Amino acid sequence: MLDPRARQLLRTLIGRYIQSGEPVGSQTLARHAGLDVSAATIRNILSDLEELGLLSAPHTSAGRIPTAQGYRLFVDSLLQVRPLPEGDVARLRSELPAGSGTQALLGSASELLSAMTHFVGVVSVPRREQFAFRRIDFVPLDGQRVLAILVFADNEVQNRIIQTRRPYDASELERIANYLNSHFAGRTLPDIRANLLRELRSARDEMETLLTQSVELAEQVLAPGNDDMVLAGQTRLMGVQELADLDRLRELFEAFARKREILQLLERTVRAPGVRIFIGEETGLAPLEGMSLVSAPYAAGGQVLGVLGVIGPSRMAYDRVIPVVQAAAEALGAAIQSDAST
Repeated sequence: MLDPRARQLLRTLIGRYIQSGEPVGSQTLARHAGLDVSAATIRNILSDLEELGLLSAPHTSAGRIPTAQGYRLFVDSLLQVRPLPEGDVARLRSELPAGSGTQALLGSASELLSAMTHFVGVVSVPRREQFAFRRIDFVPLDGQRVLAILVFADNEVQNRIIQTRRPYDASELERIANYLNSHFAGRTLPDIRANLLRELRSARDEMETLLTQSVELAEQVLAPGNDDMVLAGQTRLMGVQELADLDRLRELFEAFARKREILQLLERTVRAPGVRIFIGEETGLAPLEGMSLVSAPYAAGGQVLGVLGVIGPSRMAYDRVIPVVQAAAEALGAAIQSDAST
């Protein structure tokens, strides 16, 4: 527990450091903290905060900077977050319009997060099996290849080329598509696969032939896709003071390219309502040392579809980034929900 003076000094120091990127000294705090105490008293309080692990003193300066633990205390109990200005909320809604299709919305959301915070915008892609499909069509290609055209409830269209065990002519493919559309439109992909296999076990004769053909095509077409994410604004980090070291920047860009580790970090926030913040080593990723992730899940129809967020230096304006992330999650979920209900 910190007394009110220590809390005010810590809040002021972190605020000044976020603005300037320079270590903050006792003289600066005496001018800006709004406390009627001497510089010597301030130095004593700063020493106490350093002993608590909330501040550190770089060798090149008499000033101090916050540690990851200091940022955590700041974010959890000292930060005052105001709602996003209505103009910014309107911008999010207008640039994430319903009817765009989910993939386009995800790209727009990551770009908006980057543009509004000047850091990296990241959005995890929903798994396709979370959406019901509206219809499916098959087009025979050369040999044993078939083009499947899937239209989902959120207006997303996917084309998938599959390899079959034998050639199919156009009439066979039309019959299979008609069967899938008449029996399974409006249901999710895992539900369709399970029902097809269950019906196949109890079917006979001509129906068994149709179901067998349907299962062969559906097993490939309706297979879950790989989880992925959309990134925007990585190059904005090249101007960040804390990432002036090229090796450090290269490690970070390699982590973005691999995606897997950052996806796993995002998945940790899927079941947590509201905004979550990972600071420095809390991410569990070495390339993100000295960085923070501010994230929030986005949902449609009461179902969480994915997570979006902002990755930037721990010295970020959390009071600005947090409401942007929260509002973007709400706007993205509302746009996808609107698409799925039309």
